[in-house]
Amino acid sequence: MSVAVAAAMCAVAATAGCGSKSESTPAVTMARGVAVVEPAADPKPFAAADTAFGLDVLRAWCAEYPGQNLVFSPSTLASALGMAYLGARGDTASAMAGALHLPAGAGSALMAGLRSRSDALGKLDGPGVTVAASNQVWADPTVTTLRGYLNSVATGYGAGVAQAPFTSDPAQAADEINGAISTATRGHITKLVSPEMLSQVGWVLTSALYLDANWATAFDPAKTQPGLFTPAGGQPVTASYLNGEGFSYSKADGWTAVALPYQGGKLTMTALLPPAGSGSCALPGQAQLAAVTSSLAGAARNGPAAVSLPKVNLSVSGAQGDMRQVLTKLGMGQAFTDAADFTGLSPEAGKLAFVRQAASLSVAEKGTVAAAAAGVGALQFSEHVAATTITFNRPYLMLVTAKATGEPLFLAEVANPTAD
Repeated sequence: MSVAVAAAMCAVAATAGCGSKSESTPAVTMARGVAVVEPAADPKPFAAADTAFGLDVLRAWCAEYPGQNLVFSPSTLASALGMAYLGARGDTASAMAGALHLPAGAGSALMAGLRSRSDALGKLDGPGVTVAASNQVWADPTVTTLRGYLNSVATGYGAGVAQAPFTSDPAQAADEINGAISTATRGHITKLVSPEMLSQVGWVLTSALYLDANWATAFDPAKTQPGLFTPAGGQPVTASYLNGEGFSYSKADGWTAVALPYQGGKLTMTALLPPAGSGSCALPGQAQLAAVTSSLAGAARNGPAAVSLPKVNLSVSGAQGDMRQVLTKLGMGQAFTDAADFTGLSPEAGKLAFVRQAASLSVAEKGTVAAAAAGVGALQFSEHVAATTITFNRPYLMLVTAKATGEPLFLAEVANPTAD
């Protein structure tokens, strides 16, 4: 059986702490040679979009790989695809916007929102918490990349541009991309792309994320004990349980949520136990998720909860991280066909060649360490190609959220904590 994990900076609207005011950097534009400071946009609609997208992806991916371990970053996947979206036009752009649940609006409003999202995600570091995200456009030196596109990805995602010899030396290009991803993820993800994937590719858009966060109060290793965990449709297995007390919890629509804060108060893991009998890959709707997580803000009236949470160490890479079929199911299929239109990226840009992701997540006594990366490849046009004890002893969800915006770093479903 599986541990399905969506590791993510996927946004969770109305998560505990979402009501707090967020900060972002105002936009500065030029009007007739004069610098004009525009008010910062609200990043929360984009956080909510990433939430919806992350839930959609996990639901479709679990259907494709039932009973297997899955881990991905909705935020990095949304960022990599978002960079591709900024180069999409016509029906291709409409399909991608729908699948990504992007808020209505275009032009400066969209860019202000994306910039605000990036700014908010860049302010999560603090004592005991390291969060590092990076976005990059890789282009073959023989192709033309429109300056307007590069300005857009730099503004919306803070993405730089680098050359990689996809045409002349795909092995070297793969090494350069994988090396950069390895550095960005502190060595947790060492292979995102292969030379074979880069055949006839003109551009690769990458997004990477690294998290190392200590719990606000560490779990006592002396209290870590073995216990039974029952996978959906399977025989009980013995897992290693973290045990602690004094956690806030809430219940809504049959779901039980427990908030496990990290140091500094900017991030929270929310462990979500679905209704009994739900089975593996049980996911709430976005409204259900908002209801159960938002109720954590007033959870003190429920009294503190003791928690037994399995230790997990999860990873996915290679072919299992191929997102093409999942994204096609979500309505983005045109982007992979000859009807794709990415002329906003370059007049030489053709269809998407691949969307690949890799991720890992570890939950232990001290805290959480996780890493994720996503890559989107576009072909050159020439090819157009306490009083309450809550025991998580059956499949459950976990979310790591940025309290100021409602954008969690990780979304996880655990179906079997003993499986890698």
